[in-house]
Amino acid sequence: MKVIISITPRALFASATLALAAALTGCGSDPEPADPTPVVERYVEMVHDTYEDTVFGVTTLKGTVDDLTATPSEASLKAARDAWIAARPSYGESESYRFYGGPIDDEDGPEGRINAWPLDEAFIDYVEGAPEVGIINQLQSFPDITKDILISQNEKGGEKNIATGYHAVEFLLWGQDQSTTGPGARPYTDYVTDGTGTAENQDRRAQYLTLVTDILLEDLISVEVQWEPGADNYAASFAKDPKDALGKMLKGMGSLSGAELSRERMNNALQEQDQEEEHSCFSDNTHADLVANATAVQNVYLGRYGGEDGPGIDDLVAATNPDLDAQVKADLDAVLGAIDAIPQPFDQAIVSEDGRAKIQAAIDALQKVTDDIVLVAAELEVTINLEE
Repeated sequence: MKVIISITPRALFASATLALAAALTGCGSDPEPADPTPVVERYVEMVHDTYEDTVFGVTTLKGTVDDLTATPSEASLKAARDAWIAARPSYGESESYRFYGGPIDDEDGPEGRINAWPLDEAFIDYVEGAPEVGIINQLQSFPDITKDILISQNEKGGEKNIATGYHAVEFLLWGQDQSTTGPGARPYTDYVTDGTGTAENQDRRAQYLTLVTDILLEDLISVEVQWEPGADNYAASFAKDPKDALGKMLKGMGSLSGAELSRERMNNALQEQDQEEEHSCFSDNTHADLVANATAVQNVYLGRYGGEDGPGIDDLVAATNPDLDAQVKADLDAVLGAIDAIPQPFDQAIVSEDGRAKIQAAIDALQKVTDDIVLVAAELEVTINLEE
C-alpha cells in the first residue's frame, strides 16, 4: 500500500545561501529554505563514488571466483568468500539511492538481478536431502548454462526463484547454513573436477558461479555509468531540477529506513523466526548488511561518503529548523547504536529473547527516523511518496 504524504508548499525555494538564511534569522525574519543545488550536486558525486566502489569490489570478487573455479582449494574458496564480504558494504550503502525510478530500479533497472532475496536454494543447486535439484543439476531442462538463461530464469515462477545476484554468488560460495554458530560450510571440493570432487556436476557449478559473477559485475557497471560526472546520462537530468531531486533523495532515504530495512529485512525475519528470511543467511553477514543500510540513510542526510563530507540535507534543515536537524542526527545515531547492539549471528538473535528485544528496538528506531524524514520533507517544502 502506498501512503502519499502531500505537503503544500508555503513558499518557493529561494536562491539564498546558507549564510544568508542564517543572516535572515538573526534579523528576526522567518528563515527561507536555502538553495538545494550544492546538496544535489554533492549527492550525485556520492552516488557515483559509491557505485564506483561497488564495481571495484565485484571486480575483485570476480578475480577470486576465477581463481577458485580454475584451482579449487581451501585457500581459493576462502579468498572468494572474503572478497564477497568485502564487496558488500559499498552496495549496502548504495541502497538509499533506490526507490525513485533511477537507473538501479526503473522499468529496465537491474536491481532485481543484483540483490534479490530471499533465495530458494533448490532453484540453483542441491540442498540437504535433494542432490538432484537446481539449474546446476537439471541437465535435461538446462543442457547449457549461459548468461541469457540465468537472466531469464531469475524470479521465473516465483519471487524466491532467484538465479542471479549477490545472494546467488553467496549461496554458491557458502552453501546452506545448517549451523547455529556460524555460516554455511560448502566444501571447495564441490568445484573439483578430477573425479575426487563432492556433489555432482562440479563443472556446471563452476560455470554457473563464473557467469553469475560476470552478470553481477556487468549490471553494476551499467548503473555506475549512468551517474558518471560530466556525461549525458541520468545524473545530468537528475541535477537539472534540484527541488525534484531533493524529493527523490528523501524518498530513497525514507523507503529504505521504513518499508525496506525495518520491515522487509528485519521485521519479517523477527516474526517468522526463520533464518531463510534474513538478508545474507548463507554467509551470516546480515548484521553488516544492516549497518551498511543504516549508514546509507545517514550518509545522504549528512552529505557524507567514504570519510568525505560535503553539503548535505542537514545543512538545509539547520538553516530553518536547527532543533529538527539535531533530532534527526540524534535519531540516525540511535539507529546505528541499536543495530550494533543486536547479537550476532542474526539468525540466532531472531530466536533468543534478548536478541528479539534488541531487533525490535532497532526496528522502532528506524521507524522514528522514517517519521523524521517526513518532517524534513515538510520543512523543506517537498512532497514525498513512501511505500508502507
